[in-house]
Amino acid sequence: MRESRDNPKYKRIVLKLSGEALAGPRGYGIDLDVVRVIAEEIRDVRDLGVETAVVVGGGNIWRGVRAQSAGMDRATADYMGMLATIINALSLQDCLEKLGCDTRVQTSIEMREVAEPYIRRRAIRHLEKGRVVIFAGGTGNPYFSTDTAAALRAAEIEAEILLMAKRVDGVYDRDPLSDPNAKQFKRLTYLEVIEKGLGVMDSTAASLCMDNGIPIVVFNLMRSGNVKRAVLGEDIGTEIRGE
Repeated sequence: MRESRDNPKYKRIVLKLSGEALAGPRGYGIDLDVVRVIAEEIRDVRDLGVETAVVVGGGNIWRGVRAQSAGMDRATADYMGMLATIINALSLQDCLEKLGCDTRVQTSIEMREVAEPYIRRRAIRHLEKGRVVIFAGGTGNPYFSTDTAAALRAAEIEAEILLMAKRVDGVYDRDPLSDPNAKQFKRLTYLEVIEKGLGVMDSTAASLCMDNGIPIVVFNLMRSGNVKRAVLGEDIGTEIRGE
């Protein structure tokens, strides 16, 4: 690891990446140039000595909600989405390893030829050894989002914070991409997120974080260096905590 004078605020984090973040401007598929940039951000955090786990979504490849609305069985659509997250995890792993980061992909759906099965104690050991652990396959169950998977893994590995990387600067009262008058929140409680239905994450994920006291920072992934800024505790995006 490279030495740094920066002092991270957190020792162990979970970074949640949406599948759409890996698609780049096209909005679908995997843009490897974008994935490399994201991998560089993760490497810079790892090089601070921060134990880094990543949860990836799959919306750039498959949208289960859309398939369900077209008549597909919900469970089948969700399982297909879980497989999409594994494809994304492997692409991120490849870019990280080309940057010199030792990584492990762990999946909630057993797929031993391409990744380890998710085992909590093994994941923690990898983190302690300085490896970036990428969690794929969601929770392994239909009817749960990858946001819920991120909150669940954060609780299981005793992460100090959940970083939610978005395409906007934080949480807004309306969609800022379609409404220029949308108001950004700098601080929110878990209950406010749930009661206001702000859409930053589903209520199950927010409740998991609330029950386990895991703070959340929602920030703009597209702004270079923001992952590192969040880890250093700089005031970016929206912070979500208890009362």
